[in-house]
Amino acid sequence: MEKFKDIRVLTITGLLVAICTVLGFFKIPVTNLIEIRFAFLPIAVCGALFGPVIGGTCGFLSDILGYLVRPTGAFFPGFTIASILSGVVFGLFFHQKQLTIPRIILAELVDTIISSLVIYTISLSILYGTPLPAVLAARLPKILIMFPINCILLILILRPVFRRISIKTGERGEA
Repeated sequence: MEKFKDIRVLTITGLLVAICTVLGFFKIPVTNLIEIRFAFLPIAVCGALFGPVIGGTCGFLSDILGYLVRPTGAFFPGFTIASILSGVVFGLFFHQKQLTIPRIILAELVDTIISSLVIYTISLSILYGTPLPAVLAARLPKILIMFPINCILLILILRPVFRRISIKTGERGEA
């Protein structure tokens, strides 16, 4: 793919992977089960900037590097797949498109359903040998609470980033 040969794309993607890895160390605990995390934001920015393939690559590299730098349990490929798909989803919804609030909410909804609701839940069920309905019941409140928070975070980060890019380079339209 041509974008993998572009030094600007590789540099920015590398920086976003590094930012994602560092942000993976930080969380804001709301309750014992609910934490606000920020690591998905650089993956969303990467997908928006360069499309689904580079976004998915960013998700893959971020997950692997985060695990290598600071493993927090057993490595499980389901979590890596979820990170890849997040980058792909954000790339499909945001790359070369207007970043409207409904588009951001819809992208987060699709990512939440695919990654958090389906892949993470199945992965946790397999990893810990817990029945799928029990894992889903435990995760569903967190997913429902985090959805609007993640939407707000995406709006707060993506729209100003693309407004700035539009002003500096004229590459993007309305953000």
